[in-house]
Parts: sequence; structure tokens; C-alpha cells
Amino acid sequence: MHDPGGQMFRPAAGGLRGTVRVPGDKSISHRAVLLGAVSAGPVDVTGFLRSADTLATVEAIRALGVTVHEIADDHLLVHGRGWDALTEPEDVIDVRNAGTLMRLLPGLLASLPFMTVLTGDASIRRRPMGRVIDPLVAMGAEVWGRGGDRLPPIAVRGGALRGISHTMPVASAQVKSCLLLAGLRARGETVIVEPGPSRDHTERLLRAGGARVERDDAGTVRVQPLAGPLALTSVEIPGDLSSAAFLLVGALLIPGSRVTVEEVGLNPTRTGMLDVLVEMGARLHVRPSRLSATEPTGSVTAAFSELTAVDIGPDQVPLLIDEIPVWALAAARARGTSRLRGAAELRAKESDRLAAVAALLGALGVDATEHPDGLDITGCPDGWSGGDVTSCGDHRLAMVGALAGLSSRAGVSIDDVSCMDVSYPTFAATIQKLIGDRGER
Repeated sequence: MHDPGGQMFRPAAGGLRGTVRVPGDKSISHRAVLLGAVSAGPVDVTGFLRSADTLATVEAIRALGVTVHEIADDHLLVHGRGWDALTEPEDVIDVRNAGTLMRLLPGLLASLPFMTVLTGDASIRRRPMGRVIDPLVAMGAEVWGRGGDRLPPIAVRGGALRGISHTMPVASAQVKSCLLLAGLRARGETVIVEPGPSRDHTERLLRAGGARVERDDAGTVRVQPLAGPLALTSVEIPGDLSSAAFLLVGALLIPGSRVTVEEVGLNPTRTGMLDVLVEMGARLHVRPSRLSATEPTGSVTAAFSELTAVDIGPDQVPLLIDEIPVWALAAARARGTSRLRGAAELRAKESDRLAAVAALLGALGVDATEHPDGLDITGCPDGWSGGDVTSCGDHRLAMVGALAGLSSRAGVSIDDVSCMDVSYPTFAATIQKLIGDRGER
């Protein structure tokens, strides 16, 4: 599959075939640990994604005085202390590359009467924080940041919070979740108006812990202050659909492929990618299986398909925001020109994903045109020979490069694959399992 340096991905001539599970959902793993920390007692977390990002969250809550027992790689016991027993960290908290942690943790800290400083790696320090800082300040917290209180590192000193009504300019589950956490400790109701639906994992977990959170059909989310302690006892985390999307798209692009991903999350605020792929003509079969305490799960099967172009508009983007890089690779093989709009948010991820995706596709010989908030991609149904691509240290770009190589005629070299550990540490091993003895090594 790749050379000893892990940089060359060669064609999977016999296709990808088999049934696999993917690691636990990254978004839910972050939230389970954070909410476990402020619950009133131990919280058993199973299916936890053990990755660079989520371990940063574990270390962050340990810095706040919370004990976490690592029972197995995917099994934690978080000894919740409730909000009022958290303690001031002795040092700066480093979120590393975890954007979810950087945006959710200030909401958890906003009511606590001590100072916390948060920083991260170079990409985190470029991420805009104004959409979190401004409403938290309006609620009564003190928050400062670099660049006129717009960029990390940031410092948070909690205070007595009051509920506010806040209209978000862009749908964002991270910003919404931050304000929900703060709203649980505010005086009075907190109202958040979303311009479109975003993933609702935080709301589901909060309800499981006894909190009152409601969303109406108009996109207004209301949270009431906690009447008692948060009472989560266990969280069962399904497989990450964002990780599964790479395996499914690989199956769609490589002749002879048929891949089933089992026990994957099928939360309707996360399945936008599946809907778009079906619209493109993908042979996908979704089988819901059960509802855990909070999340619907099931299996998804994908087989090699001839794809056609599709347009993705601003209302769809929040439902597949993390999958857009791998959608772009599918669009690169589709007949016609696919158009993406309303995705300016991607310029402030681990990389400028719009520019990085355009550059990656360009290196394969695919015509990809950047726009301020999107891309136009003219597909090459006959595929590409190969090329040398740059991941920009972005885990999702690295995996796109790997799929580009597996579906190429001559192979694709990637400058950095170690960043895959951020979300899918076992990606290369899973691909090798699906190739079996048919693939080149």
C-alpha cells in the first residue's frame, strides 16, 4: 500500500472489499469527556476515539482536577466532580490541534471564578474566536484573546452569567455547544438562533444528563439553567461517520470495491454526505440498527459507482462540513462540474481547506477553481495517473491524498501522513485490511 515512510499510496487494483468498523466519533468523544467532567459522579465512556485531538481533551480536564481512568484504548471512566469542584489549572492548557476543544472549553469555564489560559498549535492560533468570545462576554464572563480578542491564545475568567438571546451568523455546532454549556450555569434562559441545522450531539448528551434543551423547527435552541447536578452516568459512542466517509468514497471510486462499515453513527445532523453521494448516483445502502442512549447507529455499504456532478449550497454545508474534502475527491471523478458554495468556514480549519483541496486536485490534473466560499470541480471520470500532493498537516487532506493514490493508475505520494493520527490513527491498517492480498505494498 505504501512505502516504509508511509508516503506513497499505490493503486488498489483489486478494489477495497470487506466489513470493518471505524474508530469512535471524534465530536462525541470530546463532548463525552467534557460533560463527564462536570457530571455528579463517574461517567463510563465506551467507544472513545483515542487520538491526538481527544487525548488533548482528557489532559485538559485533568488539568482542571478531574481524574480519568483509561480502562482500555476505547474505554474511559471519567470521575465527574460537578462544576463547582473544578480547580484552577496550574499551567496553560494546550489544546494541540483540537478546534472542538478550543471552542467548547471556554463555555464550560465561563462560570468558574478562576483564570484559565488556552493555547494550541500553529493552526489553532489562526482560528477565529470572536464568535465564541463576544457572546460569552455578553453573558458576563471575562475573555481576552490575541488580535483584539479574536485569536488564540485566549484567557477566560468566569463570572456570574446571565442568559442571553444570540443569533449566530453562521451555523456552527462548536459555537452553539459553547453557549449551551455556559447557558446551563446562567441566570435565566439562553436562546440561540441558528441560521441552519448543525450537529446536535451536545443537546442529546445534555438531555441524557437531565438538562432542559429544546430546538424548534425555526432553528431556535433554548437551554434552561440546571436545576440540579448534571447526571450523566454512561456514554456509548458509535463509529465516526466522518471517518467512514473516506472508506465509502474509496469504494465508490475503485472498480471491484464493496465496503460495509458497521456500528457507525447515523445522526441525521451528520448524514448530509450520504445524501449528497446518493444524489451523485452512488450505490449506497444504509441499514439503521438501533438507538443507543443518545445516538442512532447502523451500517452503510458502498460499491463502485459511476458518479455525476452535484451542487452543494450553503444550507447543506453544516451537515457535511468535515466531509467536504473527501466529497471533493468524489466530485473529481464525477461526470460534469460540481459546485460548492457557502463553505468559507473551511478556510479556518486545520488548513485553508478550500485552497488546499484545490491544490491537491490540481496536482492530480483535475480542474478545481477556488471561490471565496467554495469550489468548482470539473470531474475526470477516467481518473488520474498519480502525482505528488501536500497534506498541509491536515488529517483529512492526508486521507484524501491516500484515497487519490488508491484510486489512481500510478500512485500518489503524500508529504505527511502522520497527521492522520488526529482523527483516524488506524486508517492505513484499515485500508490494508480492505485491500487484503490483492493490493500492492
